[in-house]
Amino acid sequence: SIELEGEHILFEYAYLVKKNNKVVVEEWGKPHHFSSSEIDKSYRLEDLWQGMPMNKPFFSSAFTECLFARQNEKSAKTKVFKQNMTFQLFAPTVAPHLSVAISGNCPELGNWDPNKAPKLDSALFPEWNISINGAKLPSKIEYKFALVDNSTDKIIAWEYGENRNYLFGKVNKNESIILSGLHFKNPMTGWKGAGVAIPVFSLRSADSFGIGDFNDIKKLIDWAVATKQQLIQILPINDTTMNGTWQDSYPYNANSTYALHPVYLNPKKIGLLKDAKRMEYYNEKAQQLNELVEVDYETVNNIKWEYFCEIFKQNGEKEAVTASYKNFLEANKVWLIPYSAFCFLRDKYKTPDFRLWKTHSTFKKTQIEMLCSPDSEAYSEISLHIFLQYQLHVQMRESVDYAHRYQVIIKGDIPIGISRTSVEAWVEPHYFNLDGQAGAPPDDFSVKGQNWGFPTYNWAEMEKDGYSWWKRRFKKMADYFDAYRIDHVLGFFRIWEIPSDAVHGLLGHFAPAMPFSANDIENFGLYFNEQRLAKPYIHEYMLSQIFGEHISEVLGQFLNQKSASEYELRTEYNTQQKIQHCFNGKSDPKSELLREGLYSLVSEVLFIVDPKEPNKYHPRISAHQTFSYNALNDYEKNCFNKLYDHFFYHRHNEFWYHQSMQKLPAIISATSMLVCAEDLGMIPSCVPAVMNQLQILSLEIQRMPKDDTIEFGQTENYPYLSVATTSTHDMSTVRGWWEENRDKTQRYFNQILGQAGAATFYCETSICNSILWNHLWSPSMLVVLPLQDWLSIDQEIRKANPEDERINIPSNPRHYWRYRMHLSLEELISNTSLNEKIKTMIEQTGR
Repeated sequence: SIELEGEHILFEYAYLVKKNNKVVVEEWGKPHHFSSSEIDKSYRLEDLWQGMPMNKPFFSSAFTECLFARQNEKSAKTKVFKQNMTFQLFAPTVAPHLSVAISGNCPELGNWDPNKAPKLDSALFPEWNISINGAKLPSKIEYKFALVDNSTDKIIAWEYGENRNYLFGKVNKNESIILSGLHFKNPMTGWKGAGVAIPVFSLRSADSFGIGDFNDIKKLIDWAVATKQQLIQILPINDTTMNGTWQDSYPYNANSTYALHPVYLNPKKIGLLKDAKRMEYYNEKAQQLNELVEVDYETVNNIKWEYFCEIFKQNGEKEAVTASYKNFLEANKVWLIPYSAFCFLRDKYKTPDFRLWKTHSTFKKTQIEMLCSPDSEAYSEISLHIFLQYQLHVQMRESVDYAHRYQVIIKGDIPIGISRTSVEAWVEPHYFNLDGQAGAPPDDFSVKGQNWGFPTYNWAEMEKDGYSWWKRRFKKMADYFDAYRIDHVLGFFRIWEIPSDAVHGLLGHFAPAMPFSANDIENFGLYFNEQRLAKPYIHEYMLSQIFGEHISEVLGQFLNQKSASEYELRTEYNTQQKIQHCFNGKSDPKSELLREGLYSLVSEVLFIVDPKEPNKYHPRISAHQTFSYNALNDYEKNCFNKLYDHFFYHRHNEFWYHQSMQKLPAIISATSMLVCAEDLGMIPSCVPAVMNQLQILSLEIQRMPKDDTIEFGQTENYPYLSVATTSTHDMSTVRGWWEENRDKTQRYFNQILGQAGAATFYCETSICNSILWNHLWSPSMLVVLPLQDWLSIDQEIRKANPEDERINIPSNPRHYWRYRMHLSLEELISNTSLNEKIKTMIEQTGR
């Protein structure tokens, strides 16, 4: 009990478990809260330990602040009695048209009469409260909570399970008993929703400027509402401006993890130019660019920047003195000042590589603050970037608020990596291994693996301050998103680290990992010879297969002979990066053949030497496709197969489990956003266990099943805590996939769709319909489909060539991200026929 005298008292508190004065267990979620009344002097707090609830996703802001937010409900002032009994109940899974009531075995609780059950107050949703007169309560209460339809005030369902009981004895005068930490046992089936995925740059509207912008999101929301979709998923929207070329179109190579991309600004919403001729010029440019089939990234970006400079010159000073502008600057200056300075210096020295700058190549906070002060000569140029980030915040928040008004979730995408020429690498280099490269091992997207070029994380350094870098990053994204997709969640277990002198991902290794010693390898029965197994195996018989008629040129220029039939790469060509430099600017067929062939020779190893422990070795990924492996005898192959399987699928499971559990709980708890993950690729068996434990939604794609013993996933077996989709931005659309592999399509047609006979050559609308229906009927909490796949069910509206619908080709590191909708959002909204089809599908599948 707590005795209180005097003024109204507010405080929060939480329970901890300590061992040897060290915290070993903490409660889940927000702290308990206490608020005293003017009447009561004594309080009896009866709390329950708050472990992670089984319905944790429903405590996310996606539900509490959007889907289930009590938008139009006015909460009555809670009545307090001299002898008071308060019930505090967590009930997040209650839709806005419903309320929670309590009924029990005494008059104060309605004597089990459903018509007299008092409603709880939802002012603190997802927590519900009710206070009743304790003077009239029996010493033992038997009670239960129920759902009430607000339109009829009738109970429509009782919570499941036995009646609740509470024995508390007499409530004294001026005493308040607070029973908290209760959880509603909702009898209603699990909520399910549907949504659409499309990059912001791909949107097209009558108001666009050749590229989708934040203002267009509102029209996409209108379409989502018309079709009963409740989620919009977009790609990263951070600033990727590096060199001002089309290569900046890659949305996963941001120069800042905080700043938004100015290309997503709607120019007119910033303000109109007073110069009528200039305004007419921009209107004409906007119309011309908006008629293009694809995004002309460079032209759009350059003309928008012309407009930004002119509108800033006209309105910048006036905007800077407003309260909202000042508040934004104050709240974001920790990242905004370094970002603005970075942009200024990048443009001044014509490179984002801060190592090449003549000044400020090493970040020093005091110097940068002086550079960005109003007294600085550079201030007018630097403040332009501050001005634009403010405008971006305003326009994006306007769309977010619009989405919430119509109970539509906006789901963002948080990339796993950062650019080595980014603000973060400049300002906080101690958090990163700047001499490494992150990527992904080979998969269906890329048989040579992926080399993203990003530095890897210095997790040991990040752990020292409780992963504050990640927490700050997530908190900023929570300004705009209700849910997010962790790009490559496997990176929190281990990352694919590629040597700095490699181009392909095949020469990478997992980090952290437990590499083999030579003795470990020999324990599997394979005699270890580093020269044979960890150095490129180049034999005469290979060369003609790789280089064909150019073998003489290769022997003469690139190789040295070691023995009668064995060769080695010359020192000046013994890394992929050296080879790449040799062929820079050459794109003719012969040069491409030679370059790729030489790359493959560098990769002809069965073991990778660990960069930190030279006497330790990692089996090379996909080694079974090498000449080096095929040159082993059957016994050696069998030994290698056993150690390979052990290393990649068994050795690290517990190790990687603990690695992820050190990081993920702390990082994802920094915000209340709904956590989803991209868990595709080479998945360790510990990953599902961690995601289930933390209730992170998995990503389910039918043509990339998690079970490697089956060719196609069974949508009816998807877990509830998952996001089901037909395609991602890294894949062909459903229609494109249908035409890629006729044998696979035939098996899908017969086995999954249950159709007899030969599959149709093209993916007809009936096929697309069946695929979408199967996904919508799945148990997954969310089904989020690419816009292209939604449109595939309508012959009149879908694009003629499915190849034109593809967003990215991961195997091509120089891919131009420029896909645009082929019709406008206005046309989409007005297409009643398509919209009714989608709405019917969503409603009939209970989404």
